[in-house]
Amino acid sequence: MELGPNPASGEPEQVATAPPPHDSQRQSPVRWLRSKNHSPGVVEMLRRARRVLPGDPDFGDPLSTAGEGGPRAAARAASRLLGIQDAASREVSLGALQVWQALTEKVSREPANAEMTLVFTDLVNFSEWSLKAGDDATLTLLRRVARVVEPPLLDAGGSIVKRMGDGIMAVFDEPLVAVRAACAAKEALHSVDVDGYIPRMRVGIHTGRPQRLAADWLGVDVNIAARVMERATKGGIMVSSASLDKISQADLDELGVVAKRAHRSLFGGKPAGIPADMAIYRLHTRRELTASDKTADAEPQA
Repeated sequence: MELGPNPASGEPEQVATAPPPHDSQRQSPVRWLRSKNHSPGVVEMLRRARRVLPGDPDFGDPLSTAGEGGPRAAARAASRLLGIQDAASREVSLGALQVWQALTEKVSREPANAEMTLVFTDLVNFSEWSLKAGDDATLTLLRRVARVVEPPLLDAGGSIVKRMGDGIMAVFDEPLVAVRAACAAKEALHSVDVDGYIPRMRVGIHTGRPQRLAADWLGVDVNIAARVMERATKGGIMVSSASLDKISQADLDELGVVAKRAHRSLFGGKPAGIPADMAIYRLHTRRELTASDKTADAEPQA
């Protein structure tokens, strides 16, 4: 209550005034968030804000939270606990986890859609052999292959994205480094022998701008790299023109390899998943070419 003059008597009289708001009645950020939690405008505002934060702005969906890592595990748990998709509280929580992921995994320091060289490998006719060999021999082979194939890739600075049974997906910053590592891995595989079986590896190398999502890489260029590998039906290293064009002839000579363009079979269809204007090359070591020439000379002439 406040005292004010009485117009009739000139005596002060009590005037009713509203009491000052109590601290508990002031709308805190938490109260405001609760009241606006399902407001489409607030949710959209928070989603736009996440676009300027470091890290993956779509962090929280099943693709971005796949794999190991503290932020991704927390995001999977948060998605289950928060449940509701269109809620401001969910966007705030995922925004914090997004920044956490960016800081811990250094995602924010990498340019978006940086040019990378992708390497796919697998073993020729592995499935057919493993059916006959059984589980024990198959696991023995895979362990021995991993012990000789992976070190050259990692020592060259490559990162193994994932292992797919008898195959590997790896990424490199430079195509020359990827080719050098693939040649070393292919050479090292010659030492593997399981019960008389010597595996043959095929490799596909392609340079592009794949999309990084959590610990994985996705996109058109990833599919192209896998299709390039499939062109090596009998083993060997296949390289797309997108990679080979970035490697000088002097570097190829130093590696001791020769690139020969791979032509489609006369009766084969157009390779699926590879752009029509993209050439594919097979890399031959000089030793392989010498052995091939000797074989041709030894064959009886018709």
